[in-house]
Amino acid sequence: MAHTHFTSIPLIDVSGLYADDLAQRQRVADELGRAARDIGFLQIIGHGISRELRDGLISQACSFFARPLEEKMRFYIGQSSNHSGYVPEGEEQFAGGSKDLKEAYDVNYDYTEAAQVYPLLGPTQWPDSADFKREVSAYYRAALALGDTLFRGFALALGLAEDTFAGITRQPTSQLRMIHYPLDPDPVADRPGIGAHTDYECFTILLPTAEGLQVLNGDGQWIDVPLVEDAFVINIGDMLEVLSNGHFVATSHRVRKVSEERFAFPLFCACDYPTRIAPIAGLPPRGERVYTPVSCGDHLFAQTAQTFLYLRQRLEDGSLQLPDGSAGLSSFGQGRREVTA
Repeated sequence: MAHTHFTSIPLIDVSGLYADDLAQRQRVADELGRAARDIGFLQIIGHGISRELRDGLISQACSFFARPLEEKMRFYIGQSSNHSGYVPEGEEQFAGGSKDLKEAYDVNYDYTEAAQVYPLLGPTQWPDSADFKREVSAYYRAALALGDTLFRGFALALGLAEDTFAGITRQPTSQLRMIHYPLDPDPVADRPGIGAHTDYECFTILLPTAEGLQVLNGDGQWIDVPLVEDAFVINIGDMLEVLSNGHFVATSHRVRKVSEERFAFPLFCACDYPTRIAPIAGLPPRGERVYTPVSCGDHLFAQTAQTFLYLRQRLEDGSLQLPDGSAGLSSFGQGRREVTA
């Protein structure tokens, strides 16, 4: 299994995934499959998410991140019960040890049932703004629905039943991140917006406001992802690589030092917390790698705990332990080899 020597990211119109005709849906699915196998990245149009929803999300992000730091820290992620809230600059550290030049606000599946016991699900910690909660929730619901559509497309691309993933994405650990990359006034320092990594979940739906995202190709070269009007960027994550038995590949990516203020809104589409992530029965392996099954939630929590400062501190003082069999950071796709930002 290897990435190709791609030099650009394909743009796919996914409106056919909403067609009544299976043949139309299959044609789009085949395009998704080629991109997922060869590159692990693509861009999509025809997704059906309105500009109004996208603009509302961006407006709320601009408003929140313009607050003074002490106000934003009132909603610090480290005081939440389900890993939601404000993420200050320097909180995250990926494999390789570099700290990111960014801040974020993380929103989870707003699950409020009393019986909930999983660490990454529960009621989201919202800031003190009804407009923020309304606008961001509306976008989250629409993007999550698009994720369900893409899950059906990826299933068809693998030659599986279209509803293969429906039973394991009912209350998913899918997180929406609102990320702010401020303009770094230092003209010399080459500090990345976010260091090289693969995403932990099945795939990511990204809405960016400016360029800066780069993808690692099979030659070890960083390829720029252009900003395309009305397009979302989609990339394969760790868990879909495992589920597909290596047919789809998680691809390392980073955000280079930005030349302008940039916002980015990735929705990390995952499965339900207790889902066993292992190659789907009947899919032959692609390449020689043998995937060790992991729990969806445990894998996601372990990767998160090794990345965020407040959770790493709890690991160090013994108040938190990683789930048994946890993988190290960047354990899939190109993340298995050392990459630098």
